[in-house]
Amino acid sequence: MAHIQHQTMRRVLRREIAGTIGLLTDEQDFTAMRRYRTFAFNDHTTYLQQVESLLRTLAAQGSHTTVALFDPEEYAEFCAESGLEPDAPASRSRFTAELAATGSTVLYDGQPLDELVPALVDEAVRKATWEYATTLLARIGNCASCGEDIGRASFARASHLLSRIVDTAGRGHLHLVCSVSAAPETLVAVLQADDDPAGTKCLDASEALEFTTVLALGIATGSAGGLVMRTTAADATDRVYGWRLREDDLEPLTAAEVFDAYCTDADSGDLVSPESGVDYCVPPDLGEEGERTGHTH
Repeated sequence: MAHIQHQTMRRVLRREIAGTIGLLTDEQDFTAMRRYRTFAFNDHTTYLQQVESLLRTLAAQGSHTTVALFDPEEYAEFCAESGLEPDAPASRSRFTAELAATGSTVLYDGQPLDELVPALVDEAVRKATWEYATTLLARIGNCASCGEDIGRASFARASHLLSRIVDTAGRGHLHLVCSVSAAPETLVAVLQADDDPAGTKCLDASEALEFTTVLALGIATGSAGGLVMRTTAADATDRVYGWRLREDDLEPLTAAEVFDAYCTDADSGDLVSPESGVDYCVPPDLGEEGERTGHTH
């Protein structure tokens, strides 16, 4: 009887253990891992099917599981720095545990892999964008004339501008996109917000941090950039607004400029058919609080 009780308790504890699975999302990464003898899979499609089956089984058992993006190059570097043998399951487990703490992860809640994989890749891109923008901000240093930390001041200004945009947007769902031209490619951050029962906008802390950092980089470096916001409210036409980044300020776009920006393919430059039932508008006035505050380097 005691033995059975112990087994039951272990099963209960097992359901309370959170786990992470490192996922090879594309064929190229999968092929790179096949050079290891202890990596048991030969076909990427079969591998993905087995991962999805495992995720479903864990979910059915009540387990909390996240999925992390497994990068073979990062794995090889991790093993070299840690003195681990890369051709060993234990090393892959160690690396996956590291990803759970520091990498890009997505919670599995029953969604199919064709939804989970794009979400995981998007999360990895978001994290990489934030890390890159943060690094560049930290390298800018202090203002030569007043000694102020330019990166810190720009972040404070970006936070202030974002707050004014959200506060003046009105009720409904917000979808904000910030793009800043930074070598070697344009950085893009996305932020969404909804109303709580009291009518206050609820922002995801991570998204808000990434968005503010990218906007701050544009302010700090004087780079070309802009913001586009789409608002969606019940029983109302969707509205699209836009601003152009000018030093540490946001210059409203005209309705025609917003239309051009929103209806042009960012990669090809080709025109995209406008959506029906969408108004392209001049953005709301950010008010005096949205005007320049503090030092402009």
